[in-house]
Amino acid sequence: MKQYIVDAFTPEPFSGNPAAVCILEKWLSDEAMMKLAMENNLSETAFIVKEESGYHLRWFTPSKEVELCGHATLASAFVILNFYETDSEYVRFNTLSGELTIRKNGGFYEMDMPTYELREIPVTEEMERAFGVRPIKAVLGLDLVCVFGSEEIVRNMKPDRSLLLGIEGRIQNATASGKETDCVSRSFCPKLGIEEDPVCGSAHCQIADYWSGVLKKKEIYAYQASRRGGYLRCHMEENHRITISGEAALVAVSEIVAEL
Repeated sequence: MKQYIVDAFTPEPFSGNPAAVCILEKWLSDEAMMKLAMENNLSETAFIVKEESGYHLRWFTPSKEVELCGHATLASAFVILNFYETDSEYVRFNTLSGELTIRKNGGFYEMDMPTYELREIPVTEEMERAFGVRPIKAVLGLDLVCVFGSEEIVRNMKPDRSLLLGIEGRIQNATASGKETDCVSRSFCPKLGIEEDPVCGSAHCQIADYWSGVLKKKEIYAYQASRRGGYLRCHMEENHRITISGEAALVAVSEIVAEL
């Protein structure tokens, strides 16, 4: 089995968000894919099988399968379009979140992804204790998004992992308006076995949607302020869709030789 390590949302290796992309001839058992995801110990490992209707894509964190992952989708498109479908400018993946189309545009990969209804929920004492500072607003979609008063708060916060586990929502995202970008965010994912996701594409299906409404603009330029860091270009589309674009860099190509 061939495996690629690709850094997403960056043009430079060793920044952005690393994903493992495994190209399979046929599906492994869920247990086997979970073992490999645990071995890789990255926020996501993607598994791809070519089928009659296109490519089928699944994503696994070190602890479970997830229904949507942006950076590993970008990494998967990078692998398919650079190593398997080199004459094509786009690839379609069948996923748990429906069909996702990714187009290559120069050095960028443009992902057509869903948005989610966001509803404002009360800011709680639990949120304040978990993040170490009180959000000015909280909204819940696929994940929880907590909005803070400044970019500096988001960049410098040191959340308490054990307290984050008790907050409603799969991933706890912290975001604020940015100085050089429209917004700055961080994503904490203890319920998925991930302390902090370096650059989270699926989170921006909600974060960019939120800031698009606040700033009254369809184009959102976002930065995720993890230690590795990465930039996302987001464009709000019709029919509850969003285009999220980013660059990618190849780090490694390997052969999995262990029996799975």
